[in-house]
Amino acid sequence: MGRAKARWRRADGAQQWPGIATPILSALNAGACFLLGGVLVLLLATLEPSNFTVVGLAYTNAATACTVGIGILLWGKRLRPWQFNVLVCAATVLITITVYIAATPGTAVSLATLYVFVAFSAFFLPWPQAAMHISIAMVSCLAVLGATSIVPWWSALIPALTTAAMGTVIAMLGRLVSKAEQDADTGMPNRRGFDRIFALEITKAQPGIAQPTVIVLRLEGLGDIHDRFGSHAEKQLLSGVVESWRGVLTADHLLARVGEVEFAVLMPGATESDGAELSRRLRATSSTDCSAGVTSSQPGESVSVVLSRAEFALRRARRKGRNVTVIESSAVPPLATELAGAIAASAVDVLYQPIVSLCDGNAIVGVEALARWAPPNRPDMAISEVISIAENTNLIAELDRYVLHRACVDVQWMQQQRNGDPLTLTANVSGLDLIEKGYAATVAKTLAATGWPARQLVLEVTESVVDVDTPAAIAALHELRAYGIRVAIDDFGTGYSTLSRLQTLPIDLLKLDASFTARTALDPSCAPPPLLQAIAALAGALELPVIIEGVETVQQAAALQRAGFAMAQGYHFGRPQGRGELVDLLTVGSR
Repeated sequence: MGRAKARWRRADGAQQWPGIATPILSALNAGACFLLGGVLVLLLATLEPSNFTVVGLAYTNAATACTVGIGILLWGKRLRPWQFNVLVCAATVLITITVYIAATPGTAVSLATLYVFVAFSAFFLPWPQAAMHISIAMVSCLAVLGATSIVPWWSALIPALTTAAMGTVIAMLGRLVSKAEQDADTGMPNRRGFDRIFALEITKAQPGIAQPTVIVLRLEGLGDIHDRFGSHAEKQLLSGVVESWRGVLTADHLLARVGEVEFAVLMPGATESDGAELSRRLRATSSTDCSAGVTSSQPGESVSVVLSRAEFALRRARRKGRNVTVIESSAVPPLATELAGAIAASAVDVLYQPIVSLCDGNAIVGVEALARWAPPNRPDMAISEVISIAENTNLIAELDRYVLHRACVDVQWMQQQRNGDPLTLTANVSGLDLIEKGYAATVAKTLAATGWPARQLVLEVTESVVDVDTPAAIAALHELRAYGIRVAIDDFGTGYSTLSRLQTLPIDLLKLDASFTARTALDPSCAPPPLLQAIAALAGALELPVIIEGVETVQQAAALQRAGFAMAQGYHFGRPQGRGELVDLLTVGSR
C-alpha cells in the first residue's frame, strides 16, 4: 500500500513537472471546454430535436457538461492533477454518448469534432498521459461512428486524425513551455520552475497544519575545481553530488537547481526541524563542502518572501563556516517588521568613527555616522544585511532619514562639548535614496530641523552609484551641492569607470578604500607604494581632498602622510563608538 501511494505521488509530481499544470490554468481549460460543449449540444437539441434519437439523453448530457464546467471554474485552484485526468475521461464518455444518439450523419460527424477538446488537455499533461487520452478519444471516435449505420466508416477518420494532429501540436507546445523551467545540465527544475511548484504547494497547504518547508543549499569549492581541473571535472562532481542527494530524498521532495552552485529542496507538509535533519543528511552524502539554510512558509506568504528568508539563513550558515545548517524560523517576526519597529522606537544605534588630520597631529576633524542594529534573536546579523533588507522592503529612506537626524543632533552636542570647534559630519547615502524625487530637499529639511550647517555635512555615495551614471542620481548630487552640502565617493578604487570622470562628477571628496591601506608596508623606512603616491598626486592635481580608510597602525599612518594624504580614518584613531565615548576623545583633542 505504501509503495502504491509513493508511486501515485511520483505520478502527481510528474503532472506538475515538467509542464505548466497549475490548478487555475487546468481548471480554466477544463471548465471552458465542458461549458462550451454543453451549451452547443443544448442549443442543437433545442433548435433541432430531430437530430437526436433520444432527446432527453441529449439534454441530460448537455446539462451535465454545463454543470461540471461551472463547478470546475468555481473549484479553480483546488483542482488536483488526478481530478483533471478524471475530467478528461468523463469528457470523452459524454462526447461518445452524444455522438451515439445522433440521428443524422451531419449531426454525428459534427458532434465528433468535440473530441478535439480532449486534445487541449495535452498542454497540461505529461506526454504519456496526453498520448493515452488522445488515443482513447481516437478509438472512441472510430468505434462510435463505425457502430452507427447512418455514416460511412471512413467519415470517422477526419475527426479522429484532427484530434490526433491537434493533440500532438499542443503537446509539443507544452513541452517547449516546460523547457523554460528546466535546468539544461541536470534536467531538474530551475529557479523559475521551482518558484511555480513552490507557489502551488503554498496554495494547497491548509492552515493549522505543517506548511511547506524549503532548504537552500550551496556547494562550496566548485570554483576551485573548475580552475584547477576544468569544467568537465566540475560537472562530474556536480552530477555525483546530485545523484547522492537523490538517494536521500523521497518521492515527497522536490530537488531543483536555483543557481550556479545553489540548490533547493521543497518539503511539503514538513517542519523546520525536519528540514534541518534532511539538510544534515544531504551534507553528509556530499563529496564537497556544503552549507544550508532552512525555513518554512507561513499562510499568506509569497514564494519570494520565503526564499529570501531561506537565502538569508544560508548566508548566516556560510559566515559560521562550511558544512553548517542554519534555521531562519518563520515563527519569529519578519525582519522588515522588526526593523521598521526599531526605527520607530529609535532603537537603531548610531555610532561614530573619528576622521583625523594627519598634518595636525591626528587631530579629529570629523566623524562618520554608522548605523548599527541587529534583532535580539539574530545577534550575528551584519549591518550590510540590514541595509539590504531595508533596500528590498522600501525602508531605506526611512532608515537614512533617522540616521541623519540622529547624527546631526549628536554631533552638534559633541561639537558644543569641545567649545564649538567645528566638526564635519559624514553620513552614507543609498543609491535608492538618490533616485527618489525630492531627496535633496528632504536632507535640507533635516538640516533645518536640527540646526546642523550644510557646509559641515558630507554625504557619501558608493563608486557603483556614480558608475551607472543614473541621471536622477547625478541630478540629486547637483542639488545637494546647491544646498551647500558636500559629496564624497566612498570606497574609491573598487569600481571601474570613476577615474576618467573625476573632473565631471559633482563630488568634493574621495574616500580611498581600505584595501589600499592594507598594502602599505609596516616598516617606516620603506617608501609608500607607488600606486598610493600616484593617487595622492592625482587627487592633489584635481584639488580633491582624500580620506584614506582602514588605518590600523602608527606605521601605516606615517607612511600615508609621507605619500601626501592629509586625512585618514581607521581603528588606529578610533573604532565606531557612541557619542558619549567619542566626546572624551574630542575634548582631549581640543585642550
